[in-house]
Amino acid sequence: MNLLFINSLYPPHNGGAADLALQLVIERLQHRGHRVCVLATGPTSGLHLDRVKGIKVYRAGLLNSYWHFSQQRPTALARLGWNLRDRYNAGMGSFVAQVAEIEQTELVICHNLAGWSVAVWDAVARLGLPTVQVLHDMYLLCSSASLFKNQQRCRRQCSLCRHLRDGHAERSAQVDGVIGMNRFLLERLRDDGFFKGALSRVIYSTGAHGEDNVVRLPQGRLTDGEPLRFGYLGTLSEPKGVGWLIDQFQRLPLAATLHIAGRGQAHYERELRRQARDNPNIHFAGQQSAESFYAHIDVAVVPSVWDEPQVVGAVHACAQSVPVIASQRGGLPEIIHEGENGLLCEPDDADSLGRAMQRLVDEPALRQSLASQARASVAPLLDVERMVDSYQQFFLEVLLKRGVRQAITSVALPS
Repeated sequence: MNLLFINSLYPPHNGGAADLALQLVIERLQHRGHRVCVLATGPTSGLHLDRVKGIKVYRAGLLNSYWHFSQQRPTALARLGWNLRDRYNAGMGSFVAQVAEIEQTELVICHNLAGWSVAVWDAVARLGLPTVQVLHDMYLLCSSASLFKNQQRCRRQCSLCRHLRDGHAERSAQVDGVIGMNRFLLERLRDDGFFKGALSRVIYSTGAHGEDNVVRLPQGRLTDGEPLRFGYLGTLSEPKGVGWLIDQFQRLPLAATLHIAGRGQAHYERELRRQARDNPNIHFAGQQSAESFYAHIDVAVVPSVWDEPQVVGAVHACAQSVPVIASQRGGLPEIIHEGENGLLCEPDDADSLGRAMQRLVDEPALRQSLASQARASVAPLLDVERMVDSYQQFFLEVLLKRGVRQAITSVALPS
């Protein structure tokens, strides 16, 4: 197969675990003999060819008011202008057509469309090529990709997002196949009228850390009297619930420490540090790999207060035999099962997070039981080759479906 992957970012520019997982899939597909290339946005105008680990990467200068890969938060007016342009950024489609022609593409796989907009679907359709859309977040329903506003999740689109996403569901009918990174994401978009008639599949991601990269950590790392180490690893943002985690940790008389790793926009990181009030038991660790971070953590916390679309963080923790406290939002309950590999909490019951943390401090036998089962609970998701097999098979099914459809059309239409 000759495949073109479209995403907002590609290494060395990374938006998170989803971008690293995409890189892993692309590299494995090329290793299997497929022709693959990537089209990503970049800060420099025009189209530039790069190579990353032998992969051809085209970087297209974003045709908008600013490039969205920055720790600095633009003003509200600047963000509104950016999102208005991103509602349908027709100019970005020319890059798609240019690269597809150069590479003689057979199938286009779209991932994160922020910056590209759904104009790429139209651009691919005009080329007569089939399209697969991989769902990572709520971008197709929400301009912030989160369905989260005013410190709470949105149960439906607000009027602004309805305007900024007007016509997107109808345009999605051009997409031949859709992949959800979890069942929640796929069902939510399809319930909102997206991807009618498209083939669909749920393919969980191993992230960038498959079976071969998992460090098997020893159980029972704590010694008598040592404080329990809670840890959060991920983007530092309001929807991720980091503020909720800090608040609950500080309210409880826990014999524990809290370690927070990751990056976010500068203003929010400052806000979190102020919230921690120089608490000596709360440590900000900066950017960390999953392997190095979980080697020093006893319980992972994934306290998302939005409908969490990304479950890779929970998988990474379980893979290293670290039990997880997770919120019952989005795809997380598909990975974390109460009493098996972790505990679940409910953001609508703010103290449920503190109770779960306190329980694991008070019940070391429960904590050890969860840790002993955590790795086995996600073992199938750590098989990178199995994941790539799933993508490869789905791409072949989409090409077959398009081929059959075109054959039927050619017979039905007069010459």
